[in-house]
Amino acid sequence: MPNYLTTAASGQDLVWLLDTDPAQRGSATNASGPITVADNTPCGGAMTTDADRALSPVPLMQLTTGFWASKTLAAAHELDLFSRLSGTPGTTAGELAEALAIEERPADMLLTGCAALGLLVKNGRRYVNSPLADEFLVRGKPYYFGGFVQMLDQRLYPGWGRLAEAIRTNRPTTWDPDRQSSLFDGEDPELLSVFWEAMHSISTFTARALGESVDLSGARKLLDVGGGSAAFDIELCRLYPDLAATVYELPQIAHIAAGKVKEADLSDRIETVAGDFFADPSLPGGHDTILLSMILHDWAEDRCRTILRKCWAALPSGGQVIVAELLVNDTRTGPPAAALMSLNMLVETEGRNYTPAEYGAWLAELGCQDIRTVWFEAAGANGAVIGRKP
Repeated sequence: MPNYLTTAASGQDLVWLLDTDPAQRGSATNASGPITVADNTPCGGAMTTDADRALSPVPLMQLTTGFWASKTLAAAHELDLFSRLSGTPGTTAGELAEALAIEERPADMLLTGCAALGLLVKNGRRYVNSPLADEFLVRGKPYYFGGFVQMLDQRLYPGWGRLAEAIRTNRPTTWDPDRQSSLFDGEDPELLSVFWEAMHSISTFTARALGESVDLSGARKLLDVGGGSAAFDIELCRLYPDLAATVYELPQIAHIAAGKVKEADLSDRIETVAGDFFADPSLPGGHDTILLSMILHDWAEDRCRTILRKCWAALPSGGQVIVAELLVNDTRTGPPAAALMSLNMLVETEGRNYTPAEYGAWLAELGCQDIRTVWFEAAGANGAVIGRKP
């Protein structure tokens, strides 16, 4: 799952999910400085500290008001603000009020808030989309992110409101395992559809970062276990012309993947296989590389090990398994994006975000060699743990 937005003005994190490890930033400061918005004031939700400044409650204020930024984005998306503004000269508060049949006061406040967050830019009296908003928040654009905004606002925000309950009970709060078969059981199909579109966008950019950081030039056939909409396979096959791929997914998702592969004109190199990595006795064979991207964090340790054992059994000698995730560091002190995603897994699943040491130990136990961790920066993952079958 993606974990942060960046402002068009500063190119830095917009909300409190930072992308760097505190150990890499230093004990108290962000290497790139305090996180600010267009007017150089700290953004609500982004922790800014200064080692030379006396202790202040300002960082706590920024943490506790973090939801102001996300709810402003969610409200603007619900009102279709960014799609309305795309390709137009922009709007004034009065014009927006008239278009939405609302009063001018809230229209003005919404426009000001979105501009402060780097989502809008003001030209004279008129507000227009920032490059960030126009690229990712306009319906119909190739990398439309709005479905993720909608899903988090409607589904995860209420669940996070019960985080203390999840901590006390060790049970998810976005669904009831006693009454529902899965976390998406009973969810609005239309909401799920736009969510998968957003995940395709996030996964495309994450796959690009993975493919540029991990050399797959020697791989010929990739098995993407739990491959979702095939975003990783499409992007990796584009990066590596000699690579072919198989998306192994649940039947209801495999057909989404097949459609995306067809749209990408890669049906001759990417196939889809419907299956269930728990119910099926084995994984499809004939692949020299197996990818688990943003999969294992959903599951408890014993089930992660079950999946990895099946990967090991399916690999030939010399094959490799790649686990791409938002990795918690081995000291369990961050980075924030991974640590907070792990809490999100408490709210949503039985899993958590694991460390490179944990994945490395599980792979070594199976017999993998040359185990290493490759770090990179992307919305859905910050690194990959890789092991080779001798």
